[in-house]
Amino acid sequence: MGFRCGIVGLPNVGKSTLFNALTETVAAQAANYPFCTIEPNVGRVAVPDPRLSQLALMAGSEKIIPTVLEVVDIAGLVRGASQGEGLGNQFLGHIREVDAIIHVLRAFEDTDITHVEGTIAPLRDRDIVETELMLSDLDSLERRIPAFEKKMRHGKTADSTQLLEMMEKALKCLQEGQPVREMTVTSEERLVLQTLNLLTMKPVLYVLNVEEAGIFSGNSLTAALIPALGGAPFVIVSAAIEAEVALLGNGEDQKAFLEDLGLSETGLSRIVHEGYRLLGLLTYFTVGPKEARAWTFTQGMTAPQAAGIIHTDFERGFICAETIAFAEYIACNGEAGAKAQGKMRLEGKTYKVQDGDVVHFRFNV
Repeated sequence: MGFRCGIVGLPNVGKSTLFNALTETVAAQAANYPFCTIEPNVGRVAVPDPRLSQLALMAGSEKIIPTVLEVVDIAGLVRGASQGEGLGNQFLGHIREVDAIIHVLRAFEDTDITHVEGTIAPLRDRDIVETELMLSDLDSLERRIPAFEKKMRHGKTADSTQLLEMMEKALKCLQEGQPVREMTVTSEERLVLQTLNLLTMKPVLYVLNVEEAGIFSGNSLTAALIPALGGAPFVIVSAAIEAEVALLGNGEDQKAFLEDLGLSETGLSRIVHEGYRLLGLLTYFTVGPKEARAWTFTQGMTAPQAAGIIHTDFERGFICAETIAFAEYIACNGEAGAKAQGKMRLEGKTYKVQDGDVVHFRFNV
């Protein structure tokens, strides 16, 4: 399953620096001028999960294959992007292609790094980007609704009537200055809204980019910003520090560097985990002597649906899922011990896979 998070924000807030650190590459050009990133850079980021290493060690697996998120570095938006300012239409199109938005806000002072607005004000920056996304959605709906109404004159269905109603509700929400994701809707209506692919329907994780001194509890800028986020998920990081950490790899040097800073994990790990949660994603594992592998699935998936992530034949010919909870797999010292203690379960087609399940799917095509 492919899940894409797009990194957005105004120019020079630390997006490309963050992307470079996330992917541990220099694929995105981090430069001190607007629009240094013209085409979106795409990287695949492993989701840190210590459970996978534990399983591999216990099973003697030759390979470890983590689950991944795809991250897209999108060039900076500016005022007027929805009308094409600063290559805005192109950039907004790139945002439309992602599943969730990582919105980087600059919350540090540095006279050597220019700001497109001239001053450092993260709440204003947040509002600029959000406004441009709303204006883009407004324009989209104002064009689509008349065309859809004309099409419906040739024949209405229950589905088309519901779709028109949701477009009109979304339009009203935007006209009142609210992003579509804040609408109160039923689960069925949410599914209809998602088919419209509106920018402000996408879930958002805010990354507050601070100086080194602010990585633990933020600073005066974040203190004013966080209450204004209205409970939206956020992570405080220093992109500059994360870039240094990434250069050290994943070994003892990185661990020592983090300990010197008083950190137990990188800010990037927290971003990836929060992005994972933002999309409602969970992980199940397949474990054997050849490999221990993590698989991404959406919360609420049944066993056949989760099996289909590995291969469509697994879903089509699903018989059952031999399932061991992660904690029980570890406590019983592996699969053999779990079987001996009656901790392996045979789950059928209606079973909803849980985070951390160690699964072996039985199927017949």
